[in-house]
Amino acid sequence: MAQNLEYVRHTLSHLMAAAVLKHRPDAKRTLGPAIENGFYYDFEFPSPLSDEDLPAIEQTMRDILSSWKKFDHKEVDPEEAREFFADNPYKLEMIDEIVGKGEKLTLYTSGDFTDLCRGGHVKHPAKDIPADSFKLDKIAGAYWRGDEKNAQLTRIYGLAFGSKKELDAYVTMREEAKKRDHKVLGPALDLFVFSDLVGSGLPLWTPRGTLMRNLLDDFVWSLRSRYGYQKVEIPHITKKELCETSGHWAKYKDDLFRITTREGHEFAMKPMNCPHHTQIYARHQNSYRDLPVRYANTTMVYRDEQTGELSGLSRARSFTQDDAHVFCRLSQVKEEALKIWDIVHEFYPAFGFQLKVRLSRHDPAHPEKYLGNPESWKTTEALLETIVRDKNVEYVDAVGEAAFYGPKIDFIANDSLGREWQVATIQLDMNMPERFDLAYVGADNRQHRPVGHVRLVEVQRHGVERLQVQLVQEGLELDPLPGVRLADQPERGALVHDVRLVVEVEIVLLLLGAVLGDVVPQEDRLLGLVLRLVRNVRPTQPPADLHLGHDVFRAGQLDLDAPLSVDV
Repeated sequence: MAQNLEYVRHTLSHLMAAAVLKHRPDAKRTLGPAIENGFYYDFEFPSPLSDEDLPAIEQTMRDILSSWKKFDHKEVDPEEAREFFADNPYKLEMIDEIVGKGEKLTLYTSGDFTDLCRGGHVKHPAKDIPADSFKLDKIAGAYWRGDEKNAQLTRIYGLAFGSKKELDAYVTMREEAKKRDHKVLGPALDLFVFSDLVGSGLPLWTPRGTLMRNLLDDFVWSLRSRYGYQKVEIPHITKKELCETSGHWAKYKDDLFRITTREGHEFAMKPMNCPHHTQIYARHQNSYRDLPVRYANTTMVYRDEQTGELSGLSRARSFTQDDAHVFCRLSQVKEEALKIWDIVHEFYPAFGFQLKVRLSRHDPAHPEKYLGNPESWKTTEALLETIVRDKNVEYVDAVGEAAFYGPKIDFIANDSLGREWQVATIQLDMNMPERFDLAYVGADNRQHRPVGHVRLVEVQRHGVERLQVQLVQEGLELDPLPGVRLADQPERGALVHDVRLVVEVEIVLLLLGAVLGDVVPQEDRLLGLVLRLVRNVRPTQPPADLHLGHDVFRAGQLDLDAPLSVDV
């Protein structure tokens, strides 16, 4: 978020805490950061707080905002800080932690409210924050420090934007999003289901949902197979040592599902696929003539997300990545990256997405967050910047957004509700080949280090699932191709040879229309999504007289019990 808006939101978390204490002086405050779309503050209340209490607290925020002319801050010693927060065990714990790190203790005051804080506020709250640009949103439970073994607190969320117009637009967008919530639509369309016995965040895919997944995979494979990618398969677990070598264990060990065998060996469910792929590359000696080597793999990965962070398919514990890795010479990087660029720009526009580009670099002020040396980062970032510039596209230069092992070109798209999604990425990695001691024999008959290339055509964080979320929530807004008889449409002749596949996906579309309340008035609204999915995937010509007949519309209403006939 823009720094000024972040400061506004952080200031409002202080303002909310001040208002809460006026209503509930017995509350114990803890932490209150700025977050995407707003802010929150966690409290311990002797008696419960409810959503019905929020309007009064919000009004108090507006009443006291005019008196918050400025922020004053002063550095204090540990004794003074402990005396000020003597009755608040949460603040005392934070003070001990700050002192233990050797950092300064600072108190910030505006109006009659003082809090322990590192800073990051607007200078003049009364002048800098429009009184109608924020609102309190909801109440939720939260554990102190995110640990379920600690005390349970009450978290109050607020929304905040630069103006009332932006706030209202976000609230409207969110209401629209609720109508299209994939967590409701997915089960209603019989695409996926969650089971308490299987566990939260572990989706189960029905035959219809699996069909949709396979269509997506078929489509992307039709694109990448043109460029010499080879399919590989890997196991879903790995020894601890693989993750240690790659750097994932040190960076993400708390996010891994770990397994200890009866013999005492420690394994992990794979959080990503690149370490496994390095071992396929390393199975034999490679020559410079063999490069580039391109591996592709659509497979599940696993992250031990906290229960409170789970959200349907958008944030799950198991998810599918359409993942690929290229091992090549440094002189081949640009050509390979441009191939990936072409794949991405053919795949996503097929679904109506317009892509924006972000060049994600490392933050040189925090080298401890990254693997490798400054020289390799400089080389790889310059390579990616050359590619973006040669494409002559606008791009965002994002310092600090790189992966911990390399810079990347991220592709960003907006859905129909205006929300941003990172949908694909090209990552350049000179650290993984180094850590695994990968090599090839050059023309000089000497050992050389390859460059690792990562391509994720579908969404990076939650791959196939997140793309399906977007498609389901987009509903029937994808442009349909008109007509009923396949043989009447030349562009359809090369698209479909599996009649049952077409019928199944048409049923999905019909059900989706019903759930969305958007009754399809005529047959020419059907087949739009399926034709996008199978374009260039199934080249076999259907019989010339194949056509579909629908008796599902009666008196202008959708009849889901009516038969769907296929005539050949």
